[in-house]
Amino acid sequence: MKKLILFVCSFLFLCSCMEHPVKTNLPEKNLPEHIILVGFDGFSSYSLNQGAEMPTLRKLMAEGAYTVENRSVLPSSSAVNWASMFMGAGPELHGYIEWGSRVPELPSRVVNSDNRFPNIFGLYREKAPDAEIGYIYEWEGLNYLVDTLAMSFRQQVPMNEENPDGCTPVAVQYIKEKKPNFCAVLFDQPDGAGHGFGWESPEYFAKLTHLDQCLKQIIQAVEEAGIMEETVILVVSDHGGIDKGHGGKTMNEMQTPIVFYGKGIKKGFYFPESTMVYDIAGTLAYMLDVEQPQVWIARPIMSVFE
Repeated sequence: MKKLILFVCSFLFLCSCMEHPVKTNLPEKNLPEHIILVGFDGFSSYSLNQGAEMPTLRKLMAEGAYTVENRSVLPSSSAVNWASMFMGAGPELHGYIEWGSRVPELPSRVVNSDNRFPNIFGLYREKAPDAEIGYIYEWEGLNYLVDTLAMSFRQQVPMNEENPDGCTPVAVQYIKEKKPNFCAVLFDQPDGAGHGFGWESPEYFAKLTHLDQCLKQIIQAVEEAGIMEETVILVVSDHGGIDKGHGGKTMNEMQTPIVFYGKGIKKGFYFPESTMVYDIAGTLAYMLDVEQPQVWIARPIMSVFE
C-alpha cells in the first residue's frame, strides 16, 4: 500500500511539473547581431596600468566590462596565442607552438573538413552559411591561423609610413558597406614599437595612443552603419612584452586586457573570473550561438552579460 501511495504521489508531482515547468537560473540569451573584434598585437596590461593615453578604449571600459588580468598561453608569443584565441584551446591541443607558426608543429588533436583544428570562424560559417564574416589583418602570419574558406571578406593591409592607419580604412569601409555579423580587425601594433624601442618606451605608448584613434574610427563606422544598438565590440590582445621582447613567463609578457562593450554587456564592470586567451573563443561562441566542440577547453566569460 505504501508503494502504491508513493507511486501516485510521484505521478502527480511529475504532472504538476509538466504543467508548471521548474524555473532555472540560466539567463535568456540576449545575443548581438553583430560582433566586431579589434585585436592589438603586443598590447600589455602593464601599459594600461601605467596610464597609457587611450581615451576611446577607456570609455569602452567605463561603459562596458573588462579585465587587465587575462593571461596568454605559453610561450607568450604571437601565432600560438592568436591561434588559441580563435581555436578555444591551448597549443597542446591545436598544435601551433611557435611565434610564427604557419602549420601545427604538433599534430592537432582534432581536425575539421578543411584539415584544420576547429576555429570560431569555421564553426560560425557551418552554423550560419549566409552570415557576413570579415577578416582584416596586418601581419601576414594571421592568414595561417584561421579557416580562410569561412570568410566572406579577407584582406591583409600592412601598417607603414605610407599607410599609418594600417587596416583601419579598409575595416571602416567594410563595416559601413557590409554590416558584418562577425568581423575581426587585427593590428600588428604596438608589437612593432615594443620590439623596436621597448615595451616601456615613449614610442610604445605613443603607438597605443595612435591605435586608440584607429579604434575610434572603427566605432564611428559601426555607428554610421546604424548597427551599434545590436553590436558588441570586443578589444583583445595576444601577449604583452618586457624590454624589447616577449615569449617568456613574466606577467608583463603574459597579462593582456579584454574589453567588452555593447548590446547586453554590463556597464563599468570589472569581471572577476580567471581567464585565459582561449576563453575569448568560448565567449565568441556563446554570442554567436555556436556549440563548442568537445576538444575546446574554453569557458565563456559569462559575468560580462547583463
